[in-house]
Amino acid sequence: MSNTVPISWIDALFTATSAVCVTGLIVVDTASAFTPLGKLIIMLLIQLGGLGILTFASYFAYFFKGGTSYENQLASKDMVNSEKLGEVFLLLKRIILISFSIEAAGTLLIYLCTPEFRHLGFGQHLFFCLFHSISSFCNAGFSTLPLGLAEKSVLFNYPFQLIIIALFILGGLGFPIVINLIRYLKHLINRIIKRYTENQFTHKPWVININSKINLITTLSITLFATVLLWLFESQGAFNEHGTFGQWVTALFTASTPRTAGYNSIDFAHLQVHSILFIIFLMWIGASPNSTGGGIKTSTFAVAVFNILSLVRGKERLEIFRREIAEITIKRAFATMTLSLFIIGLCILLISVFEKEFSLLQIAFECFSAYSTVGLTLGITFKLSTASKVILIALMFIGRVTMLSIMIALFKKVKFTNYRYAKEELTIN
Repeated sequence: MSNTVPISWIDALFTATSAVCVTGLIVVDTASAFTPLGKLIIMLLIQLGGLGILTFASYFAYFFKGGTSYENQLASKDMVNSEKLGEVFLLLKRIILISFSIEAAGTLLIYLCTPEFRHLGFGQHLFFCLFHSISSFCNAGFSTLPLGLAEKSVLFNYPFQLIIIALFILGGLGFPIVINLIRYLKHLINRIIKRYTENQFTHKPWVININSKINLITTLSITLFATVLLWLFESQGAFNEHGTFGQWVTALFTASTPRTAGYNSIDFAHLQVHSILFIIFLMWIGASPNSTGGGIKTSTFAVAVFNILSLVRGKERLEIFRREIAEITIKRAFATMTLSLFIIGLCILLISVFEKEFSLLQIAFECFSAYSTVGLTLGITFKLSTASKVILIALMFIGRVTMLSIMIALFKKVKFTNYRYAKEELTIN
């Protein structure tokens, strides 16, 4: 009922894992291999994976039972980055409301910008728009088009591509940051109204918290730098078929999508080697924390860069925006980076054993894409053996949950002690 052609159990598992982990890697063509029911199931799995099973479980447990345990509230508090325990479920409601509102707005805008699909009829056209809106906001990268967004029907539809970019950037920012931005906009509007109606000037410090500032600045900086660099690399190459405006839109799309969105408006196999290596780096960084995206996260990358700069300048503390970053944050950042490289490297080694015909670059690209839940490929996913598919399934799951979280869950916690040993410095370089 859900597929038009027979699908093996490993391909079905791979597709389901890719949808729930909002990765976008596919081993069968979504457009032709699945019926409308199958595509609907994939869309629902993407929505569940994007918002997070914990968000749905916490909210609906509270809704049906009329309350929840103190332990569940503490877990949800950490997930949504709430300062007050009483605000946890209010924030969870806002997360679901904001997500559905953005996806609804995205569906409407996509519908208005894709008149070329109206011949399908209102129902199919609306489903096309809804599917791509949810897939974009959840950073899944699934498409009902055979070639994805590289399909000729949408390849030169730049308004459509800009809407897709806006959706997956919003999804990749993370719910706490989006909520923080909404609060800032409300504060800005109220301040302007009071200034011109009541002649009052109100100032509220730290409306945008340091977490939002660091992630927004890092996201903006990486996106702009990557857009310019990829345009310089590929303006006479993979982007050559577009005009000047189209090249910049395609460069922005190609710079943004590796950070876990997974859509492709070009054939990535046609990119030059240095562009592919740079995209692997972008995939590794990924999106912002508490978002629908994966990767090591922009905050982790920012903390690592600022920590290196602090060491070079001889500072003993890491200070950003007149705030000292907690030592535990720095430890988590470097643990996340180290564990990600270790598990990705291990999977590259294992897949290279099973796949002799593929280059190391192709295998590495696939593994970084799976771990960071990106979904981009150099065209080898369809050709992988069952063993390699199993490795990528595990890698997608680990990338979504993070290796650090898995290890924290498995290892026994050390009891708190009141004593400390004498400090010693080791030779590092």
